Amino acid sequence: MFPHERSLVERLKNEPFVLLGINTDDKGPDFYREQAKTNGISWRSAMDGSTSGPICTKWGIGSFPTLYLIDAKGVIRQTWVGSPGDETLDKEIDKLVAESKSK
Repeated sequence: MFPHERSLVERLKNEPFVLLGINTDDKGPDFYREQAKTNGISWRSAMDGSTSGPICTKWGIGSFPTLYLIDAKGVIRQTWVGSPGDETLDKEIDKLVAESKSK
């Protein structure tokens, strides 16, 4: 999903939008930094250390990717287990960005 995530971050850079990633690699921060550089990951990403790390455990994430669309008030508006596809994701994100800007 990295290419689409990069395009979202670029397209929405001046909008009320934030992309957060959770990394479950257990190879440590140096490995992650290298992967982030290689894959052009410019958005914030937390290191969970494994699929049974504290973030995955607390959020009940058992499959990847798992995506949460959270509005400006912190309310989860949509959850997908597996990719919903770029068009669906863009449409739902754009709706929330427009809603946030109208308030």
